[in-house]
Amino acid sequence: MSNNNHNPFAIYVPRRMSPKPTLQSTRPRAVTIARSSSLLENIQRANYLVIPASKKRRASPLDEDTENFDRMSASPTASPNLTNRNIPPPPQTQPRMVKRARTSVTGRPLPLSRLLETLDSNGLKAVLKTLCDHHPQLTAEISSIAPKPSVTSSLNLLHNYESAVRQSFPYGGNPQGDYAYNRVRPALLELLAALSDYTPHFLPPNEPSLSSSLEFLDGATTIIHRLPEWESPIHNHHKNIAYEEISKAWILILREAAKKGGGISLQYDGWDGKLQRHSEQSEGKLDPAMTELKRALGLLNSDSNQSHQQTRTGNPLGFRIDTPGAPVPLQIW
Repeated sequence: MSNNNHNPFAIYVPRRMSPKPTLQSTRPRAVTIARSSSLLENIQRANYLVIPASKKRRASPLDEDTENFDRMSASPTASPNLTNRNIPPPPQTQPRMVKRARTSVTGRPLPLSRLLETLDSNGLKAVLKTLCDHHPQLTAEISSIAPKPSVTSSLNLLHNYESAVRQSFPYGGNPQGDYAYNRVRPALLELLAALSDYTPHFLPPNEPSLSSSLEFLDGATTIIHRLPEWESPIHNHHKNIAYEEISKAWILILREAAKKGGGISLQYDGWDGKLQRHSEQSEGKLDPAMTELKRALGLLNSDSNQSHQQTRTGNPLGFRIDTPGAPVPLQIW
């Protein structure tokens, strides 16, 4: 008799079958069923899973943190310095009162300094002129506070007036005719008015420096030379008047120079040659100034001749030495 007749449960025993190899299956078999002859043992052993060592659960960082937290949560009663420490209580915070700025915006006028920044030279001049007209007592105070103009700044301003005259000429036409004169006349009168105001400012006794006075007169005379000539003699009247006024200014300066240094500075600084060229360019309109210059230089030449004669006689002090005795001053008639 075969083995199946002796074992009544043989029909329930599964037949051993070789597993089919698969390339995609990489997982090891976790469950091993013990092969035995007993179905009961097979069923009981099938309930147990065998986990390989490579798949054991590792300790996670969360476990270590939990263990450390339990260990650190204990109070360090064994610390020797715990009783000696004086830990101050936490300060009591009081609510702070913060003053907030107002958010409302209202319009207001500009300060005076900002308002003056927006004005150009003409606007500022108009404001000061109106203020002095309404309050005449402020004229002297403003004049004393304002800085004194220099020769360079004054001549630059006169050059600006001269440029305005050049720009007033019409395009095309006769530049010396009546139409051109009518177009240029307002700017020309402004230039002549500025000359008549600035020239006395640089004359003595208001200007104590003769070099500054001579420098200004030199520049002002050059500007007068460049004034336009007109066909009508009546229109040239303004230029002729300007030559007369500047000639008087030259005469005043030459007299002051003769008083102070006997005209020495006029020769050493070359002002005699400059005035000579101005007289030639004006076509004789500065002849009175040239006459005054010759007078100042003539006094200088006479004094030098007298000193030269006294040096030759060996008597630089001017005393008579023909008779013995006390010296007698020599009189010159």
